[in-house]
Amino acid sequence: MGTVASFTVVPGELPIEVVRALVRDACTVLHDADEVFSTWKSDSPMSRLRRGEVSVRDTPAEIGEVLELCATARSLSRGWFDPWAMPGGLDPTGLVKGWAVERAADRLARGGVAGALVDAGGDLTTFGSPAPGQLWRVGVRHPWRRDALACVVTAEGAVATSATYERGAHLVDPFSGAPTDRVASATVTGPSLAIADALATALAVAGVQLLDAVESLAGYEAYVIGHTGGEESTSGFAVVHDPAGQGPAGQGPAGQGPAGQGPSQLAKPDGTRQAGGR
Repeated sequence: MGTVASFTVVPGELPIEVVRALVRDACTVLHDADEVFSTWKSDSPMSRLRRGEVSVRDTPAEIGEVLELCATARSLSRGWFDPWAMPGGLDPTGLVKGWAVERAADRLARGGVAGALVDAGGDLTTFGSPAPGQLWRVGVRHPWRRDALACVVTAEGAVATSATYERGAHLVDPFSGAPTDRVASATVTGPSLAIADALATALAVAGVQLLDAVESLAGYEAYVIGHTGGEESTSGFAVVHDPAGQGPAGQGPAGQGPAGQGPSQLAKPDGTRQAGGR
């Protein structure tokens, strides 16, 4: 999928060799998803579908499942997430990575591990806990300061962040067909990583006008950082740690502090995983 996936696993009572086998199995889930959905591999079922060589009914069942989720996400995002409106044809990339990561995490859960955090390029899902009485903590990467965090949130499910600072201008306005990013970073939390992934993409494209749509969805919250450093969020987005001490986004663009001291060298707090934008 053009990114790196990582696994943080709490074994519980399982022997380590069993846990390693489960992680290998979860990795296979991700590789299988790439084989089916890659738009870069000319012989993948998704590429053949995009070229009109096959219909959905002639492809693996996973494609139909993902396209149903894409239709739901298109409705929830008021059309700002629309795989059918992408240049070059149907492209569910903005949702399928989250869907695949969820499936990989489910493989670990069904195998009996006590808890895990599975992260693919800043889109991650969690279950269980990292230690008794603790919640997973996720740091949202700062848009301008590569080694700093904008904020840290607790995760009881999915966290997805969309931005252009990893892959460049890859976000497309489905209404105009033009590349765009109306905010510097968009983060969505919620129970489903597939839906959170799609909504984060939609927010990065639409900007703050879409926050009220996320606000209306049970269990989902969102947080955006504007290109000038301002931030807005839904009412339930709870920051548990403010690394810069000046609100979630900290200093303004270009990583300059109030006296122009330059980029922060802030280290991530212990036990906190960083969510980047892709």
